Amino acid sequence: MYHIAILVHHNDKLDKVRYFMPEFAKIWRESGLKVTILQGPSEFVPADLAILHVDLTIVDREHLHFIRKYPRVLNGKCTNISKRFFSKNILCMQDHYLGPVIVKTDANCGGLQEAALVNRYKIFLQSYLPWSFQTKLLPQNYRVYNSMKDVPYAVWFNKNFVVEKFKAEKKEGLYCCRNWVFFGDKETNAINYVEHAIAKADFAVKREVISEVPNELRKIRADLGFDFGKFDYAIVNGEVVLYDINKTPSLGNLPMERFLPNVKLLSQGLHYYRENYGKG
Repeated sequence: MYHIAILVHHNDKLDKVRYFMPEFAKIWRESGLKVTILQGPSEFVPADLAILHVDLTIVDREHLHFIRKYPRVLNGKCTNISKRFFSKNILCMQDHYLGPVIVKTDANCGGLQEAALVNRYKIFLQSYLPWSFQTKLLPQNYRVYNSMKDVPYAVWFNKNFVVEKFKAEKKEGLYCCRNWVFFGDKETNAINYVEHAIAKADFAVKREVISEVPNELRKIRADLGFDFGKFDYAIVNGEVVLYDINKTPSLGNLPMERFLPNVKLLSQGLHYYRENYGKG
């Protein structure tokens, strides 16, 4: 029986967030495969294939060392998804950029997982400080400013935040955020239309399925070694603007009934790796 091991952070639980991965695991088990969830880097369980599903912006050495015991690992090269690592739009205080800007966390998803899994006590103490001095910021609370000079002074010296050029795609008065989700050779791609400048799928008033994925994104995926993940992006004046990359994507608040066909499709991406890595 083909055996898949999924490694999660030792302080995390795969069912705590509405990740895609537990839905995949359910489908794989129903198809006759064996799936084991590894709760942190403790006991080694032999498997044909391992999946790194540590929901941290930068995966720590302990989990990386453990997952490399397996001969075949998916997302094993995705160890850093910070904004400073992939974004081409980050500004520094000395830049002379005249357009609107956005303040985000350098960490993925507002730094919420770092707060929950690693820095719980530290975050509690920081909760009494102004937002510009903290280490996390809910993504829906990212700040958009008309210019660099409007950004609070403290932000420029807070290593937990980044200031980016604010490049927004708009259609019919709505902001657009495109989501490309992929696993192996299977993929979905859609545009979410949002009323707010912080375009997130959870707040979409309309969603449009599209087929074409920019070759630039495919190259970034290959360069970063993504086997499974989600890229949030926009196309502004013909330019591909990459907002976010995620190696442990979730459904957020979106209804499972609507996305179950996509989940089933993406789960079939496992076959691509079974064929390329050999069958158990």
